[in-house]
Amino acid sequence: MQVAFLAVHTLLEEEINLQLVEAAQSPWENLVMARGKIQMRRIENATSRQVTFSKRRTGLLKKAHELSVLCDAEVTVIIFSQKGRLYEFSSNSEIRKTIDRYRKSANDADTYQAKMEQHILHLKQETMDMERKIELLEVSLRKLSGQCLASCSIDEIQMIGDQLKRSLSSVRARKAQLFNDRIQQLQAKERSLKEENAKLLAKCHANPWQSAAHPRAAAIHSRSSWSTDVETGLFIGLPES
Repeated sequence: MQVAFLAVHTLLEEEINLQLVEAAQSPWENLVMARGKIQMRRIENATSRQVTFSKRRTGLLKKAHELSVLCDAEVTVIIFSQKGRLYEFSSNSEIRKTIDRYRKSANDADTYQAKMEQHILHLKQETMDMERKIELLEVSLRKLSGQCLASCSIDEIQMIGDQLKRSLSSVRARKAQLFNDRIQQLQAKERSLKEENAKLLAKCHANPWQSAAHPRAAAIHSRSSWSTDVETGLFIGLPES
């Protein structure tokens, strides 16, 4: 009962002070507050500052309650007055749960931001390494093509010559291998064609009556027979009349 009485007494004192300050304001000051734009700076008068704090605090807590009810949002407001008095509102039954949720969300955001920054730094480092490698490769390629050799020492020139010899040897070996593979393919094709030709000739000799059905075999058979059976002779002098 004593605690409740003290709370009611405190609220009554704030209400009385508010009424006194409002009554003390002149009509001209009320007109300026109503029509003019309020300057965002510290109120020098302690009584006016306390009254403004009470008004704004009540309105802020009311808006927080409306926001939580209308939008089904989890809202928590914590206010400390100039004298260190605590005012709070929470749509949750336990304000500590909302605070723990905020801390977890803030920590997750900080962790994600730190990981992203580290990943960006890693990508930048990889980009710089790749640029250096590309530059070295371009310089090496120009030297192999005979350019930019003025700054090379004797040892570097010797290394470039040895590398070109090894490259030329590899190219020639690969060229010879390709030629050999092609020759083997052609030889295999030649053997296959000879075997097919032999089979066709054998088939034509075995079945002469089927030569008409196989023009190719018949032509081959006729040319073979003509080349073996035709008699040739040589005659010198004028043709007989």
